[in-house]
Amino acid sequence: MKITNATVNVCSPGRNFVTLKVETDEGLYGLGDGTLNGRELAVVSYLTEHVISCLIGRDPFQTEDIWQYLYRGGYWRRGPVTMAAIGAVDMALWDIKGKALNTPVYNLLGGRSRNGVLVYAHANGADIEHTIDAVAREIDRGYLAVRAQSGIPGLDSTYGVAKGNKPYEPAERGLPSESLWSTEKYLQHTPKLFERLRKRFGPDVHLLHDCHHRLTPIEAARLGKELEPFHLFWMEDPTPAELAEGLGIIRQHTTTPIAVGEVFNTIWDAKILIEKQWIDYIRMTVAHAGGLTHLKKVADFAALHHIRTGCHGATDLSPVSMAAALHFGLAVHNLGIQEHMPHSAETDAVFPHGYSFHGGYMYPGDEPGLGVDLDEKLAAKYPYQRAYLPINRKLDGTLFDW
Repeated sequence: MKITNATVNVCSPGRNFVTLKVETDEGLYGLGDGTLNGRELAVVSYLTEHVISCLIGRDPFQTEDIWQYLYRGGYWRRGPVTMAAIGAVDMALWDIKGKALNTPVYNLLGGRSRNGVLVYAHANGADIEHTIDAVAREIDRGYLAVRAQSGIPGLDSTYGVAKGNKPYEPAERGLPSESLWSTEKYLQHTPKLFERLRKRFGPDVHLLHDCHHRLTPIEAARLGKELEPFHLFWMEDPTPAELAEGLGIIRQHTTTPIAVGEVFNTIWDAKILIEKQWIDYIRMTVAHAGGLTHLKKVADFAALHHIRTGCHGATDLSPVSMAAALHFGLAVHNLGIQEHMPHSAETDAVFPHGYSFHGGYMYPGDEPGLGVDLDEKLAAKYPYQRAYLPINRKLDGTLFDW
């Protein structure tokens, strides 16, 4: 079997997606997700100008060699654009391999380690009362784990809180908007939220929270310590993780579990964090971590250090990435939990898929390959639209982490 062609589809059924389609001389094709929120066209250019021509004539079964060719052979390694492009190729090749062998991809990753993949929903509200109502709705839908975010008194907008009754989607059409932030107000407010949630829902529901890289290590340590009585499943991205030692400071002061990694691209971003056991969950994205070939290595390395996985799974990734994450989560022994933000009806129609949710778990399905297709005619009705993530500033105007 040889690769004969590869094309890139860019569509926007509610938000932008970059999909790579790799075709073979035996009529099989595979799909990969190369979406990079707010930088989609950079990945498109990388694929079309530099990668696709290198794939023609290669054996799609050689996933390891092709991965190394695109990573080592490119000389300029790492970075979100490069790794998203490699991730798209890698997913497509695993999809082809599964179809050729007439088996779902999880069987090629070691087979089932569990019956289903535990997932968590997102619940948010303008204030604590609205967040409590949102958590109740997700529990009623069958979720066993819920990430809770709340608007903060004195701030007009807060990360993770949707506008109006729409699902939360941070990317906005046009140039980046700006929002204001106060760490002090956030630290005063957040423990109150989880005190109320535990009082209302009891100890059994898994509660999660995302700090979105906005705290210094000692601020995150304070928050983690104050959240300890409420037994969070995890505190996500408490501080920017470029300085790994910062997570070591947090670990010294709190037993609240820590999850990081959605902005990581390679195992080298997480190496020290894993070796020192300064984190509990590694949250790298299938697309942005170079695909399943590399992410499986990260998971195996993490397993040696008592660290579990929790792949990023927001709607800034297409159903192709979600399917890949579910096959990965079903197979790896050290799964922690999988993020689940349901896509819009328009997105689901463009990407028909075999995965499903019920009873708090998701199931990748048993179709050969990844179990996701692309309706190219329907996708053409949703052309690319420029969109950016917001910009964040402190109350005094200082540019801050969004």
